[in-house]
Amino acid sequence: MRTIEQRQGLIDDVVAALAPAHPDVEVVDVEVTGGRDEALTIYIDRPGGVDLDLCEAVTRDLDGLRDRYALSVSSPGLDRPLRTPGHFAAARGVRVFVRTAEPLDGRAVYRGRLTEPGPPELALALDEGGSVRIPYTTIAKAHVIFEFDDDGGHP
Repeated sequence: MRTIEQRQGLIDDVVAALAPAHPDVEVVDVEVTGGRDEALTIYIDRPGGVDLDLCEAVTRDLDGLRDRYALSVSSPGLDRPLRTPGHFAAARGVRVFVRTAEPLDGRAVYRGRLTEPGPPELALALDEGGSVRIPYTTIAKAHVIFEFDDDGGHP
């Protein structure tokens, strides 16, 4: 499993390709899946949100990636991925899921409230009690855990 830092080069390439036509689009994450026939999913966001027209336009603008990948473009959704220091900083106080590339003290999956966003590490108040510090460089995947408030709405 690739770490966030290992994916950053691909994210930078996608951002550079999109910037001229879509300066307001943020590339939230880039995910590569599959074996020999790799698929590339690009998660984007922009002020005001993402609609189908934007996803189609971004897909067209990244047509050069189709030689190497099956390509799809999507919004980050409610369980927004956390990939950059800015993403983690914006999620301070929120429940998050974190998976490390390799186990830390025998554990690789964590759920809890993000108390310190880092880098070089982040701190979580774990759902089951206690806390943990996770080096930013070991994070393979992280996302917000969307929670509905008591009246059925969202935060």
